[in-house]
Amino acid sequence: MNRTSQGARDTAPSSDGPPPLSEERYRRGTRRTGAEPLAAAWEPAGRRRRKRRRGLKGLIAGYGWRIYAIPVLLVLTALVVLDTAAPSTSADGGTNPTTGPPTPPATSGPPEATEKPPVDVDLKNFPTAQLPDGPKFSEQGAGTFAVVPGGTQPAGTGGKLYKYAIAIEDGVEPADYNGDREAFARTVDGILADPRSWVGTGQVTMQRVEGGPVDFTVSLTTTGTTHALCGFQIQFESSCWHPGTERVVINVARWVRGGKVYGSDLSAYRTYAINHEVGHVLKNPHEGCKENGKAAPVMMQQSFGVANDYVAQLNSVDSSNRYAVEANGLVCTPNPFPNAQ
Repeated sequence: MNRTSQGARDTAPSSDGPPPLSEERYRRGTRRTGAEPLAAAWEPAGRRRRKRRRGLKGLIAGYGWRIYAIPVLLVLTALVVLDTAAPSTSADGGTNPTTGPPTPPATSGPPEATEKPPVDVDLKNFPTAQLPDGPKFSEQGAGTFAVVPGGTQPAGTGGKLYKYAIAIEDGVEPADYNGDREAFARTVDGILADPRSWVGTGQVTMQRVEGGPVDFTVSLTTTGTTHALCGFQIQFESSCWHPGTERVVINVARWVRGGKVYGSDLSAYRTYAINHEVGHVLKNPHEGCKENGKAAPVMMQQSFGVANDYVAQLNSVDSSNRYAVEANGLVCTPNPFPNAQ
């Protein structure tokens, strides 16, 4: 038996066997004869390299249907960003305060009502005794009074104790005291207990009592009864202290409308009216302006004005006040308190 080397078997022909196989027959893709063995790939099928495609076709081949979702997602993201940046609008036309300043609601025409600022009062020359414009008020009552029930603790730090009551004339319409008698009484109590009022001087103490004798009664009174009790020589509405009935007569016309020199500050005028008339209870007379441009004494007739010349002119027809104020050209500013320091 003849033996040859491995190389000889691969290349040398044998006289007694089939011809050697050609390398070309083992190349992939070439046609094989029935007697030829199968050609195996050198790498597994799952890891065969594919030829990469570039451009849109490559993206489609790589990502499939997901490539079509990218533009949609980009559009949705842009819409969310814009919606977050824009201020949200509420039902009344404003904006959410956390996202931006409020936007005024749209108007279709000029406003139906506009402001009318108060007119500056010329304290020296304006006829300040005139009753200001305002709501209607009760002009004629029955001349009888109903006491408002209730009492307070003493207010003040010393001096004589003055006991008082609060009453409303029968015939005063509820609208003149906002329909609440107790609220009217509390307003008067608050004024008399204020440390800037007479109790703040340390010389008197005030207390509202229910039942028993009193030193005075603060009485809300119609204009007709006020004129009967206080007189009407000066033809302008005013209040007064009436010693015969021990009543502090508060003219409802002034309570409702106030005084010119106080402008729209009705609360300050009411404080002045109570303190002025209770000042008469304490035996204080009328006074005039003491220093030009300074606060008027609470005992000045501020319902008429704060200019000495003007008030003195009005008093010239009133025998009881003819010499109360000197016409010396001094003009003060309104002041509702006797103890304003």
